[in-house]
Parts: sequence; structure tokens; C-alpha cells
Amino acid sequence: MHLVRSVIVTLLVMATIFIFGNLAVSGDSTGEKTGNRTDLSESAGDAKTASEEAVLDEVGHNKIAINYVWVFLGGILVFFMQAGFALLETGFCQRKNALHVMMTNFMIFGIAVVAFYFVGFALMFGGVGALKTLGGAPILTHEVTVAGWGLLGAKGFALSGPAYDTSIFLFFLFQVVFMDTAATIPTGAMAERWKFSAFAIYGLFMGAILYPVFGNWVWGGGWLSQLGVKAGLGNGFVDFAGSSVVHAVGGLTGLMGILVIGPRFGKFSKDGRPRAIPGHNIPLAIVGTIILVFGWFGFNAGSTLSGGDFRLAVVATNTLLASCFGAVAAMLYMWKKTGYPDPSMSANGCLAGLVAITAPCAFVPSWAAAIIGTVAGVWVCVAVFLLERRFKIDDPVGAVAVHGMNGLWGVLALGIFADGTYGAGLNGVEHAVRGALYGGWSQLLAQLIGMAACIVFVCGLAYSFFKVQDRLMGIRVAPEIELDGVDAEMGVPAYTEHTDLYDGAA
Repeated sequence: MHLVRSVIVTLLVMATIFIFGNLAVSGDSTGEKTGNRTDLSESAGDAKTASEEAVLDEVGHNKIAINYVWVFLGGILVFFMQAGFALLETGFCQRKNALHVMMTNFMIFGIAVVAFYFVGFALMFGGVGALKTLGGAPILTHEVTVAGWGLLGAKGFALSGPAYDTSIFLFFLFQVVFMDTAATIPTGAMAERWKFSAFAIYGLFMGAILYPVFGNWVWGGGWLSQLGVKAGLGNGFVDFAGSSVVHAVGGLTGLMGILVIGPRFGKFSKDGRPRAIPGHNIPLAIVGTIILVFGWFGFNAGSTLSGGDFRLAVVATNTLLASCFGAVAAMLYMWKKTGYPDPSMSANGCLAGLVAITAPCAFVPSWAAAIIGTVAGVWVCVAVFLLERRFKIDDPVGAVAVHGMNGLWGVLALGIFADGTYGAGLNGVEHAVRGALYGGWSQLLAQLIGMAACIVFVCGLAYSFFKVQDRLMGIRVAPEIELDGVDAEMGVPAYTEHTDLYDGAA
């Protein structure tokens, strides 16, 4: 009976609370009443007597604040891609090299960011002018030119002087993670034989010079972006989020590094036939791929630099479509060719679709995104076989095919499929971006010029750098270290059962 009375009393109390709770005035459950004129900042004064100018100032401030949050969100999503790259590359490499690969992926961010902070950012964006979506004044206005054509920026070194500005700092944060993506691509292409000290110096070179200079030509007001206003070629060379600036630069740099450093021991037989060197943890690589897909939404959609630009919905959806069509195309191609769906190449097909759509994502309809991704998925498989069997390129993770070859395909695809519904005003040209299928043949020509400039500049400078560096210090580990595992350079093993390599026995 005591238990029954307790239950009855409890139910009565709960019923009383429920009844009186619902009779009371409810809160703003729909959110319609939350946020109004009474939330204006103190500078606007009393809401009833606030001046029109103060109200407009507050509205403008909030509009830019939305863009700030959107760009910050995009930036941290792109930063998280570093975890994806680390897992992907480590999984595709041998067990004995796992920690070395992970360490290069970890430290490239620190090393290259230092270089970009002191030098690279100013070279890339020192003449970019006002950042309208971030509400910034025209602070970075010093572009070095030759006959009116931009070559380099020259303002904002170490974010000092007038660059000590909220819009510039946020813009730096967003751009530095793009630089890091380009810089990390060669860590996979040159993995399992790259001397760590040589890698560290490369990181400084990439962050300070190679990436920023080409980036200036495309995104910083340089000569490729001026092909529209000065030469009448469409909107000039256009790359919305970095198929060329980030991915082709990284992939081609990795290719030049491979040419200098050479293949891994045992990769090719005496007659030149390639031997398979399987990765030690393909599931790890698949997880890395999924993380990269997740971060890529910040990579592409965040590049609107505006949370109020509703085109970001098209960008994000096109990004998703291209990645999926790329993965399926690669899987079907390998299934037909080898009899197996090949998880490794399916993952690379997904990434190839992402790389290819990165340049045209804002300018093409969904069906074009599907085609671009499908072509990328097949092209990455063909490119891997072509590079390995025909040109004896030893790329443990397929970085050259994924990023280099499909980065170039992405900027070409923009010149073909851009439908003229977006991009008015881009690079100072009034009309929207229109590809060859929609009558924009001059845009296609601008894209071809940009592709050629990327190949010549990046390959020439990167090959020269690696060649000189190799002559001065050597960029490859000693043969005995490579055979035992380059984790020996780290002083600790990735997996504890391999401690015999670090106790003096090796």
C-alpha cells in the first residue's frame, strides 16, 4: 500500500506540473520572436530612437558577421582534411614506414604555415585589394606588375602593419589551409624514401615561393586572372576553389620530386615491369577518404567567402555528385579490368572526382558535375597505369594521377561546361562565366593558357628545386634505412612489435 500511495502522489505531482506548465506563458519555441530591434548594439542607442544610420550599420555588421562565421567554418573543415590525408597516405604505404608518412603529413602544416606567414601570403595576396565579402578596406594593394600585368604581391608580410586587420587575419586563416593541402600532396607521391630533413626544407620552399607565386597569378590579381579584362578571354583564367592552384600544383610538384628521387627499391624488375607494393592498411585509407570528402565541402562551398551567397548549395551538391560518380566509375572500370572492384582505386576515383569538380563546381549544372566526376574516375585509373608502366613513375598513393592529372582536367572542364548562370563580375568582367558548350570559346582558351602556365611554371621550378637540393644535401634516405623502414628516422616505431629496428640491431 505504501508503494501504491507513493506512485499515486508522484503521478499527481507530475500532472500538476504539466498542467501549470502549459497554462504559463510559453517561450519562443519557433524562434520567430528571437532577435529584433532590441538586440541592436549599444552604439545604436535606445531602440525607439535609434537613427536609421545606426540600424543600417548594425544590419551591415551582421551581414559581414555571417560571412565571417561561414569562412571560419570552411577553413576548419579544410584543416580537418589534413587528418584525411594522413590516414589515406599512411594506409597506402608499408607498415615499416607508417610513422614517417604520418609525421610528414603532420609537420608539413607547421613548417609550410611558418613560411606562408612570413613570406608566402604577401606574395600571393599582397595586391588583392578589398575583401568585399569580409567587409575589409582596400589594404593589400601592392601588386608588382610588368607592363600592367600582375606578377607578385608585395604587402602583408608576417601579417604586419595595415594587415593587422580582422578581415585579413580571417582571409589568411582560410587561405593557409589551402596552401597546406597543396604542400601535403607530394608527401604521398614521394613517400617511403624521402629524407625527413630534405622534406622539411621543401616545406619552406612550397609555403614561401612555389604555391604563392602561381596562386597570385590566379587568385591574387595576377596575369592569368587578367586575361579577361586585358585580352578579352572570357573572365580570364578561372579556378573557383583550386583544381589548378592547389591540386595540380601539388600533384605536379610531387611528379617532379619522383623524377629526382627515383623509385623505391624493388618497385621495378630488371626488365622494367612494375611490382605491386601493397599498402599495409587499406581500411585506414578508406577512412581517410571519407574524412577528405567531409572536409571538401568546406574546400569548395567555403570558397564563396560568403554565407549569404546561396550558390553555395549548387557548389556543395556538385561536389557530392562528382565524388560519387568518380568513385563508381573507378570501381566499375577496375572491376571490368581486373575482376575485382579494387577498394584502393575506388577511393582514388572518389578523390579524383573531388579534385576535378573543384574548379568548375560553382559554374556547372548537376549533369555536368556527374560527367566531370565520371571522366575523373576513369582517368585516374588510366593515369595510374600509364604513369607506372609507361613512364616508370613510382607513386605509392597515386597522388600525381589524382591531383595532378585531374587538377588539369578540372580547369579544362570549366572551360567546356560552365553554363553562364554564375560568376558575373568575376576578375573584373561583367558577364558570367560561360564555357565552350554555351558559346564561351574564349573562356576555354583562357583555361588552356592557364593549364599550360601551371605545367611550365610548376614543373620547371619544382624540378630545379629538387635537383639542386639533391645535389647539395641528398633528398633520399640511405639504402639500408629504406630497406629496414624509414620509421628509423623518427627514432620510434609506429607499431611496438617492430622495436628491433630501433635498439641498434638494424
